[in-house]
Amino acid sequence: MSSATPTRRQFLQQSAAALSGLALSSCGWTLGGQPSPEIDEDTPNLAVDSTAANELFIYTWADYTDADLLRSFTEQTGIRVIVDIYDSNEAMLAKMQAGGGSSYSIIYPSDYMVGRMVQLQMLRPLERSRIVEGLGNLFEKFQDPEYDRGNRYSVPFTWGTTGLIYNSARLSTPPDDWEYLWTHQSELSGRLTLMNDVREVLGAGLRSLGYSYNSTDRAQLHAAYEHLVNLKPALANFTTDGWRDLILAGDLEVAMGYSFDALSVSDENPDLEYVVPMSGSSLWTDTMVIPRSAPNVQGAYAWINFMFQPRVAADLIERLYFATPNRAAYNLLSQELRENPTLFPSESVLERCEGILPLGTEKEKLYARYWIRLKSV
Repeated sequence: MSSATPTRRQFLQQSAAALSGLALSSCGWTLGGQPSPEIDEDTPNLAVDSTAANELFIYTWADYTDADLLRSFTEQTGIRVIVDIYDSNEAMLAKMQAGGGSSYSIIYPSDYMVGRMVQLQMLRPLERSRIVEGLGNLFEKFQDPEYDRGNRYSVPFTWGTTGLIYNSARLSTPPDDWEYLWTHQSELSGRLTLMNDVREVLGAGLRSLGYSYNSTDRAQLHAAYEHLVNLKPALANFTTDGWRDLILAGDLEVAMGYSFDALSVSDENPDLEYVVPMSGSSLWTDTMVIPRSAPNVQGAYAWINFMFQPRVAADLIERLYFATPNRAAYNLLSQELRENPTLFPSESVLERCEGILPLGTEKEKLYARYWIRLKSV
């Protein structure tokens, strides 16, 4: 595979200039250009001026867009795109709740966060008739997901697993399960990172003890918390993004990370390998949604339609390496990517993984309390 994929740091440096430098076109847009629906009394006033209609603010994860993608969208639609990055669902939600996200018309929450945002009445129901590429291209398992039945509020963008990225040339034995982190704690001390993500880290702690990633049993959660407290002295830090440069520089031996990140770093250093723990891990989906406060709803539908174009999606995957739920795009991928087990794992691997589910306000508060305690001890 190509070695042209940027690291997250390179992505952020490049996009700082590229995203702000895309020219504003006066040609208007050609996708999703139907008139806005009538707004009911409970929906914010979404009237926008002509400048806002030609700008689209997106809030997403690092490595889900690049300069080529944004430039192509602007050329097709005349809409200038401005992208902001977040590193956790909780950080995104906090910003939106604090009123700092009123400029965004597209957001990329993960599966469980979709349910939370629906509960908080933060999302617009999707008008399927305005998604002209249609949702029929989705693989069947993504057409009626548990977190959003019938894709009423969200469309899946990508999916993957969470696991361990490790340096196979520097470890005496490779990791095969979460418990490896505890049994090899002295060997890994200061050279191990976990994600900066409450559900992923507590989920891994739960799964290492044989419990569900989504457990709401207080005794099980406490046991997972205590288990993670015992591991914490070995951690370099909690980071969702920052481990990549560290492991490439040889400063880490093992990092908890996402499957698509693992593929990217292994392209730069073939000694870096990825494993989904034997006891199971998370099977996540990241989505695209339109917030109720979106100032450019038509532009948001234009973006969704653009991203559903099979060639657009396939080209982006070839550049940035992530799994697609779009069957038509998957069929356009190189054989090397379609057969890559990190990107598209076998059914036997998927069977031992769980989707991360919304838990309800009180249980989420319990998770948050344990998370705060874990990071502060």
